[in-house]
Amino acid sequence: MLKILIPTALLIPMIWFVPKKWMWQNTTSNSLLIAIMSFNLLLLPTELTMLANKYFSLDYISSPLLVLTCWLLPLMILASQGHLKKNPTNRQRMYLSTLTFLQISLIMAFSSTELILFYITFESTLIPTLIIITRWGNQTERLNAGTYFLFYTLMGSLPLLVALLFLSYQTGTLSMTTLPLSKELFLLTPTSKLLWFGCLMAFMVKMPLYGMHLWLPKAHVEAPVAGSMILAAILLKLGGYGIIRISIMFTPLIELSYPFIILSMWGILMTGLVCIRQTDLKSLIAYSSISHMGLVVAAALIQTPWSLSGAIILMISHGLTSSALFCLANTTYERTNSRTMLLARGLQIMLPLMTTWWLITSLTNMALPPTMNLWGELMILMSLFNWSVWTIIMTGLGMLITATYTLHMFLTSQQGQLPNHMKLISPTLSREHYLLTMHLLPILLLMLKPEIISGSFT
Repeated sequence: MLKILIPTALLIPMIWFVPKKWMWQNTTSNSLLIAIMSFNLLLLPTELTMLANKYFSLDYISSPLLVLTCWLLPLMILASQGHLKKNPTNRQRMYLSTLTFLQISLIMAFSSTELILFYITFESTLIPTLIIITRWGNQTERLNAGTYFLFYTLMGSLPLLVALLFLSYQTGTLSMTTLPLSKELFLLTPTSKLLWFGCLMAFMVKMPLYGMHLWLPKAHVEAPVAGSMILAAILLKLGGYGIIRISIMFTPLIELSYPFIILSMWGILMTGLVCIRQTDLKSLIAYSSISHMGLVVAAALIQTPWSLSGAIILMISHGLTSSALFCLANTTYERTNSRTMLLARGLQIMLPLMTTWWLITSLTNMALPPTMNLWGELMILMSLFNWSVWTIIMTGLGMLITATYTLHMFLTSQQGQLPNHMKLISPTLSREHYLLTMHLLPILLLMLKPEIISGSFT
């Protein structure tokens, strides 16, 4: 763990003391080295799983998410260069330091073995994310979006803190390895039910569960490209990781989760229908994330080995896919200064290679065989069908609607007659193609060996 955490922390002094002309190159190359070093964590020996350290350790659930976190930092730095090139040097250094601090918090959150330490690092991700949205957002509504993000997260996290304090008082420990052995958690008492609800409330807001999702489209639309990438790829998965961790400890209380499973299934349909009528490109991608995370919530709550493996696979594949979609939306926005899809139609004529990236990412988003999205969704669909036959109606309609709005997004933005105001746009940069290659190459390679990110459930 320390071989990842210490080099990441040392990026901050390097950002502030390196000469200006080498700042972006050095930060990108060093963060990429850290990401490559983290690949070793995917092949964990048995003796290192959850017993290596009193406070920090990894297992087969957290290691894929931690590697995804490390992989995303150099991609965010690459994507942000065009957005920040006109900013003063000190603001650029502050931006890079904020991204690095956010990665440190996420690494500690995914590797912590104590629930109170996990809560502290989980909450500490709020500060840099809020700074990124409110300081470097593109529109004047960014303060409103930051307020929604702050208060939704804080209101959801307060029941979690109260539940953890009560658990510590009752059981004397908050260790993830010893809590499942405590007898108090297996009693079907009103107190246990309140504990279950309090522990999961913060993660359901973070995912977000349908009905608690109003902060997410605002935050995505107003955030800069790096903010959208980290929100879609990592911070939403932090909620899914928390649900998996907590729900395993409360196994006999699964009947309490029935309303939330139904709500998540209903959210898949509703957010999919909202996506169909969206005109804003970033808003469409944001709502599609809510739809995909509805499957993850349902899978994490029914707690079968197949559903948990499918949830982890879908979280990893969706993290890379949605981050790539936000990068593509940003390349369009930088050239057209508009997120409206109808104003950016016909881009295939001017940017044919970028249209190829759009096609591959769109097909991955709609779970075309043999992509990892399909593996994750099929495992979740079969688990839900085994739990209740009627869920096939909701999930089947959800997959059909996903294919509909994804094709609508691709055809509207890439096909059609090129508008007159688009005939003088600048060509794409090698940096942008390299950025999308680094997004899509892991998706394609993981098709060859999906078991390294499936957890140890199957």
